[in-house]
Amino acid sequence: MAQWETVIGLEIHAQLATRSKIFSGASTAYGAEPNTQACAVDLGFPGVLPVLNEAAVRMAIRFGLAIDAEMAPRSVFARKNYFYPDLPKGYQISQFELPIVGRGSLDITLDSGEVKTIGVTRAHLEEDAGKSLHEDFAGMTGIDLNRAGTPLLEIVSEPDLRSAREAVAYMKKMHALVTYIGICDGNMQEGSFRCDANVSVRPVGQEAFGTRTELKNLNSFRFVERAINYEVERQIALIEEGGEVVQQTRLYDPDRDETRPMRSKEEANDYRYFPDPDLLPVEITPEMVEAERANLPELPDARRERFKTQFNLGHEDAELLTSTRELADYFEVVADGCGDARMAANWTMTTLMGALNRHRIELSDSPVSADALAGLLARIQDNTISGKIAKEVFEAMWAGEGEADEIIDKRGLKQISDSSALEKMVDEVIAANPAQVEEYRGGKEKLLGFFVGQVMKLSKGQANPGEVSKIMKQKLTGQ
Repeated sequence: MAQWETVIGLEIHAQLATRSKIFSGASTAYGAEPNTQACAVDLGFPGVLPVLNEAAVRMAIRFGLAIDAEMAPRSVFARKNYFYPDLPKGYQISQFELPIVGRGSLDITLDSGEVKTIGVTRAHLEEDAGKSLHEDFAGMTGIDLNRAGTPLLEIVSEPDLRSAREAVAYMKKMHALVTYIGICDGNMQEGSFRCDANVSVRPVGQEAFGTRTELKNLNSFRFVERAINYEVERQIALIEEGGEVVQQTRLYDPDRDETRPMRSKEEANDYRYFPDPDLLPVEITPEMVEAERANLPELPDARRERFKTQFNLGHEDAELLTSTRELADYFEVVADGCGDARMAANWTMTTLMGALNRHRIELSDSPVSADALAGLLARIQDNTISGKIAKEVFEAMWAGEGEADEIIDKRGLKQISDSSALEKMVDEVIAANPAQVEEYRGGKEKLLGFFVGQVMKLSKGQANPGEVSKIMKQKLTGQ
């Protein structure tokens, strides 16, 4: 039986974070009542003319710089002609032969730890279509045209991806990049970041590509992985049973975990592209490029390497902490504020992110700010509280009871470091456990942890564990 190789290319649609649409002044804000944010230009009324949004062009330039791509000094908008109910003009304004961003690349880290470079063929500007709504209309379809005219950057990869896992890694990396550079909010639930996946299989060693299918509108990393895996298995089974893969567009049904055909796959000539007569070619000057270069923040890969060097973090921790700009910013504030990067990383990755996951909220909605967490960690460092007590304080901060110092004072949680008070507790624990004392003195030194634990229990976690350990050792050995 033949061994099969998967070939995948992704077309990612990133909604650009402009306040108005790409060719009109209508708002792009999410959540408005249906058909309240579509003006005459978006609806294609006779006599109206599109006017290009300069902010969208500048964001495309910024993206091109971020992936070290070729930049077109001159690009052209074209009309992509097709009929669909959510496209009132009968055509979509896009770019075809002369896109704004040419060839570039993006590095991804594979499960093996190997770094793989994925080619980016192009990234072009286009307008989004409206949305067809199939529920709650008693067998009919509703059309919401609020999204019509929303600016998109379509990012087309080379067919360099060889598994669903690689495709997800690439999509996550691209998601991090467009949010880092501030051109897209990355909200997949709202449709701001989604992709189409072109999937084919071929026998291992064969150079020619197999027949591909296109999986449309995948809007979660989990669905991308599941849809591609299903489609790969379907194609292999079909070929091995003597059938042929048909080039078509397919839809992924997450409820049934399967793909099903929508329509035959169109070729470029099916869309009858021609330059839009209402829009002039876009001329990009060197000054515009340099202005956007100045707007570029530190990119994820560079920030990850800096975190490894500056904060002495391992690769995996640095990778996680730079996975989003918001998380990297949060960690850096905590690390700078408390002065201990290792402690800041542990608390950010475990305590904070664990609480966010449990409560199913985003970092932007965290009730514990980066400054507040830094303040809590500073109290561990100056021995005001123990690490264990700090967990209790964190929960109180999360519940809205105030800052760390306020909670520590209100609850009387300050760590006991007074040697006479600690000695008294140590003596009490020694007196209560004569058998264990005998065992310790007989060479079972691991019991020191038991004794320290008993003192911590007696002090309700408020004893300074380092001091307790030191005093306990002295008392047990008589030194």
